[in-house]
Amino acid sequence: MSGDDLDGLQVPDDLSALTTPQPPTVAVVVTQVAVADALAAACSLAAVDVDAVPSPVGALAVLRDPASGTVAAGAVSKLLRQVPVVLLERREGKVSASQWIGGEHQKDLPAGLVLSGAPPVLEDLLLGDVPAAEIEGAVSSVGLSRWKAMRLLAAHRR
Repeated sequence: MSGDDLDGLQVPDDLSALTTPQPPTVAVVVTQVAVADALAAACSLAAVDVDAVPSPVGALAVLRDPASGTVAAGAVSKLLRQVPVVLLERREGKVSASQWIGGEHQKDLPAGLVLSGAPPVLEDLLLGDVPAAEIEGAVSSVGLSRWKAMRLLAAHRR
């Protein structure tokens, strides 16, 4: 290689961007909550901004701010007490999975196993193929008043 071949090549002074993990571009909390509006109500009470989407395995909370995944998974799992939830995050083309119970991170899970029996809607959301708000039955926690959230939860307890 001659010096001419290197013309225009710039080496940045700060290489930390090469080693610093990038924030997730998509984060989904998988729950066993039967209906999306109940999950949206619970998320509203926990001050977690999501679009709750129905699925055959339970409602999915698609986070409006994917970078808040761990905080949101902790808050949702605290509300659901002893029922486990799974946080799936996609960053840099890779999916990671972790289990949460009672507001605490329990363990990391093999994402491939978690997704092996996943419904197509979950894969579509993780890949970014379909925006959560466009899925039939999606309910947003954003803008739900505390009063309406409590009424929704009470209606589903009956």
